[in-house]
Amino acid sequence: MPMPETPLANRLHIALVGRRNAGKSSLINALTHQDIALVSDVPGTTTDPVTKAMELLPLGPVALIDTAGIDDTGALGALRIERTLRVLRRCNLAILVLDPTTGIGEPERNLLERLDRQGVPVVLVVNKADAANLETVLPFWEEALGLPILTVSAKTGRGIAELTDLIAQVAADDPPEPPLLQDLVAPGDTVVLVTPIDLAAPRGRLILPQVQALREILDAEATAVVVKETQLAHALHQLRRRPDLVITDSQAFRPVADALPWGVPLTSFSILFARQKGDLEQLVAGARALERLVPGDRVLISEACTHDRKCGDIGRDQIPALLREQVGGDLDFTWTSGLGFPDDPGSYRLAVHCGGCMINRREMLSRLEELGAAGVPVVNYGVLMAHCQGILGRALAPVLGRVPPREPESLVTWSPV
Repeated sequence: MPMPETPLANRLHIALVGRRNAGKSSLINALTHQDIALVSDVPGTTTDPVTKAMELLPLGPVALIDTAGIDDTGALGALRIERTLRVLRRCNLAILVLDPTTGIGEPERNLLERLDRQGVPVVLVVNKADAANLETVLPFWEEALGLPILTVSAKTGRGIAELTDLIAQVAADDPPEPPLLQDLVAPGDTVVLVTPIDLAAPRGRLILPQVQALREILDAEATAVVVKETQLAHALHQLRRRPDLVITDSQAFRPVADALPWGVPLTSFSILFARQKGDLEQLVAGARALERLVPGDRVLISEACTHDRKCGDIGRDQIPALLREQVGGDLDFTWTSGLGFPDDPGSYRLAVHCGGCMINRREMLSRLEELGAAGVPVVNYGVLMAHCQGILGRALAPVLGRVPPREPESLVTWSPV
């Protein structure tokens, strides 16, 4: 099944934030040229973040996120504000929409301070450009906030093209995600992808990491050979020379490692994503925490996707079984999925995260930063599986530019990045 569009995780995330009735929803409709967001004069119409994937020229594929007002009230309003603030963890750019009838105040200043702390660039916009006396107050607002303010009208289209150009200019300064593996592959290389097909595999298609790997191999003018783990030995026998790289699903690390000579470079999709989406050094160092775990410790297992869990699922079954074996007893596991993540992760002794293919790099780095600030070591699926099976040094060698080891390693021969 072909992918119809750029995955959401690979799009630039742009959040529209501001007070209730500032014109965020009408502005997102004007930018998308569609009635995506519900527009009403009733304050608080937008209650949950609404995401629209689109192409925003000249920028390319983006995800526009409409959010609830930052001045919402009551217990339910506080929850809506919390959801709006969570969006900031994954946005590459924020558009702060100012209400010409209320001006600027504590909600705007607090939000700008948070955006600055999180390193999120911001564009200031006043919708409803025909508001009376706007030209007289704009210079004072710009001086107070220290940023230029663009006036637009979602109703008439005034200033929308200028806003699109400004978004592209500001977003151009956001560093791109590192490649998944294109820098590891040279033209003419042969890369073997080991892709188990089990109950968790989606019918009729490959999962996102496998598709992305295939695309980058092809872009590098290299050759991809895709096999199940049960057919790896046969595929290697058919090749005229040894592969330049083998990438496996982490669940098949052991049989794949056993089937390959130790000089053949081997890694996993999850370890590649650890480098692309997160902080590889932090995730590798987190594997050391396994030696300090004891029965009864709290362990967080976080997946960025929301797929239906089958028997033998890596996050629900395989990793908990590995960790129980490591500590010689049971552990207190907590699972999160999708965009859910603990607000206060400090009570955990270890966090285990998936590769993160369904979230963008900014969201993953935000999670890692929160865990690091709380003193919680974190490791991802691929790093954990390789470490527990004694092949972490071998699995890290390709992404670190090291020569693969020529003989089996012990659990303690590898070193962090």
